[in-house]
Amino acid sequence: MGRDNSESTDYSDMNYSEDHHSSSGSSGKDYGLAIQRGHADPFYTMEMVARTAEREAEKHDTVPLCIGQPSTPAPSVVRDVAIEAIQKDKLGYTEALGIQPLRERISRWHSETYGTDTKADNVIVTTGSSGAFVAIFAACLPFGGTVALSSPGYAAYRNVLQALGNSFIDIPTTAETRFHMTRKHLEDLAQAGNKPDMVLITSPNNPTGSIIDPDELRAISQWCDETDTVLVSDEIYHGISYGRPTVTARSLSDRAVVIGSTSKYFSMTGWRLGWLIIPDDPTLRETIENILGNISLCAPALSQIAATRVFDDDALAELRVHVERYKENHDILNKELPAVGLPRFAPSDGAFYFWVDVSDYTDDSVAFAHELLDATGVSVSPGTDFDGSADKALGKKYVRVSYAGTPEEMREACRRLKPFLEARRR
Repeated sequence: MGRDNSESTDYSDMNYSEDHHSSSGSSGKDYGLAIQRGHADPFYTMEMVARTAEREAEKHDTVPLCIGQPSTPAPSVVRDVAIEAIQKDKLGYTEALGIQPLRERISRWHSETYGTDTKADNVIVTTGSSGAFVAIFAACLPFGGTVALSSPGYAAYRNVLQALGNSFIDIPTTAETRFHMTRKHLEDLAQAGNKPDMVLITSPNNPTGSIIDPDELRAISQWCDETDTVLVSDEIYHGISYGRPTVTARSLSDRAVVIGSTSKYFSMTGWRLGWLIIPDDPTLRETIENILGNISLCAPALSQIAATRVFDDDALAELRVHVERYKENHDILNKELPAVGLPRFAPSDGAFYFWVDVSDYTDDSVAFAHELLDATGVSVSPGTDFDGSADKALGKKYVRVSYAGTPEEMREACRRLKPFLEARRR
C-alpha cells in the first residue's frame, strides 16, 4: 500500500497471553471448579470502587476519581419514558436482537452522525458494551483465537478473552502514536508469523483518553480488509472529545464491526445497554442472535424502551452540557496536576480520563491508590488494570484519573493531593 516497511519493530517485550490455572484466593474449600476456561484476572478498579463506597459510608469525605462513569443521571426525557413504561408496560422479554424501534433509532442516529449507510438490520442491541464484545468474540474467534490490543488498554478485554478460552497480543504503545497501535505494528506481527484473528481499536482510549489519528485508523482498516482480519472498533466514548475528530470505522470499511453504548456520552451506565453495528452478513447476524438468546435472552426491556428517546434533540442538548463540564474538568486537571507534582500524563483528547505517571512517588500503583484513598479520601484506578504485560512494569508507574465529576471535585482532589505527594516524593 505504499507504506514504508524498512524499519522493523522489536516485539521481544510484547505480551502474549497464555492459558493458566488459578487456585482459590478466598477462605474455604477450593473445589477446583474454575480451572479450565474460567480464569479472569481481577479488575482492581472495581475493588477501588468498593473501598471508596465503604469509606464514603463511614466518613462522607470521598472524592471518587476511580470509576469511569458520568456523575449525572440519564436525560430527563429518558427517565420520563421509563417511569411511564414501568406503569403501563409488562416489561417482559424482548427479541434477542433488541426491539425494532430502538434498532431503527440507533441506525438513524449513526447514519446522520457519521454519514454512513446503517440500517436497523445492522444493529444488534446488547446488555451494555460488555455484552457486545462478549458476543463478537464468541461469534468471530476460533477457539484459542488471538486479538491484537493496544497497551495500555481496557482490562476487561483481556480478562474476558481469557475466560472464553481465547488469547491476546498486547502491543506496547507510547505517546509517539498517541497510545494507539499502528498498521506498522500489525504488519510486523504478521511478518513474524503472529497475525491476529481480530484487531480491537478503542478511541477515545481508556485509560489514556487519546484519539487515534483518522489516517492511521484508515490504514489499519485497509490492512484488516487486505488480510481478512476482523476489525472491531469500540466507540463508546464517541461524543466526548475536545477538538480532535472521532471517525467511525464503519465509514472506512463495510466489513468493520462497531461497538456503541448508552453508558458514557449518553449518561446511562447502570441501564446496561449497548449495541453492535455489524456488516451486511446474515450468517454473522444469526450467529450473534443465537449466542445472545442463550446467554442473556435480551437486553433489559425497560432500558431499551427508554433509550429510544436518548437520541432526541432535547436529550442531546442535556448531554452537550455534560461534555462542556468534562472539558472544564479536563482544563482544571491539565493545569493543576503539574502544579501539585504530577507533570507527566498522556494527552487526553476525549473520554474523561488522564493517564498519569506517578513513578516519582511509587513503583506500586495498587499500593499507591490504596494509600491515597486512606490518607485523603481521593480514589484513583491503579495502572496495573490497563497493562497487559506479565510484569505490569508500566502499569505500576501509572494511575488513571477519571474527571467525570464536578469542577469542585477536581479542585478539591488537587488540594488534597499536593501535601500527600510532597510527603512521598522519593
